[in-house]
Amino acid sequence: MVLLTPLIRLLAARYGAPVDLITSGAWTLPLLRGMPELGHVQILTSRNTPYPLCPSQWAVVRWLKARGHGPVYLCDAGGKIRSLIARAGVDADDIVDGLTRADPGAGDILWPDLWIDVGMRDPARRAATRPIGDPARYRLPTLPVDAEQRAAIQRWRQREGIAGPLILFQPGNKRTHKRGKLGTLSQNKFWPAERWAQVARAVLDACPDGRVVLCGSPAEYAVLEDIRRLCADRRVLNLARELPVARLVALLEQAHSMVSVDTGPAHAAAALGCPLVVLFGAAPVALWRPIGPAAVRVLGGERGSAGRVEDIAAKTAIEAWRALGNP
Repeated sequence: MVLLTPLIRLLAARYGAPVDLITSGAWTLPLLRGMPELGHVQILTSRNTPYPLCPSQWAVVRWLKARGHGPVYLCDAGGKIRSLIARAGVDADDIVDGLTRADPGAGDILWPDLWIDVGMRDPARRAATRPIGDPARYRLPTLPVDAEQRAAIQRWRQREGIAGPLILFQPGNKRTHKRGKLGTLSQNKFWPAERWAQVARAVLDACPDGRVVLCGSPAEYAVLEDIRRLCADRRVLNLARELPVARLVALLEQAHSMVSVDTGPAHAAAALGCPLVVLFGAAPVALWRPIGPAAVRVLGGERGSAGRVEDIAAKTAIEAWRALGNP
């Protein structure tokens, strides 16, 4: 969703109106709330539930029917969205299929670059658009920061007496949300707690007045707690139970830097200008590399589908973090 924000901004500029969104991510609202280019958000609670048993799918169809004619940019490869669009009677001439490429053999292209290309395409039923100049100026992902959550982070820092830099670690990813500690151990994005602890010690040696903040969802608490215990340092904090999406975004805005596996918060960090080291496993770097206004160092990804984050040494991550301009 972070990587989709260039398309949202570009389409809002071209059509001169906020962009409505159908999404299956309940976290979309806290993530994008306050983005001026965003219009109505229609939540699809399940893609896999049969249509007769899923009220949110009915609601999507009703909403699309009520919306009437207008450009529809399809950015999802799954068949469920296509079937809902068909049920709603959306005219094919109103649709731009964002995943049908003009040159399928061109190889991987970074998602924001693909979305910029898609956003400059028109449906067959052309609609009035505005001149926008160079579309590349919309290329970098952006995120709004909730003012209340920004103030909450400042109060937390004052309450805890934290004046020094915050260095964020994101060891988990979306599969950890579902499977917790055991689910993390078997996947290609797993990095042992011992290596996270090694990096934390090096970071705190370089920034003695700083804090290493372990980020994640409540389901990832046990994974992060292993790292915290190995560090045996009061300056390492496990905030897995205290970081709803909007607060994480505010924390990323204020952070000194971040070390993360390839996952959503890494993209959010890059979008917010937080210097970043990101550890890749099997995902193609050319497609999924985070981009933003600050430095991003990518590790791993050379072995393709056989790659694992475990292939990356702690020393390599420490050197990459220092190369961001840190001590």
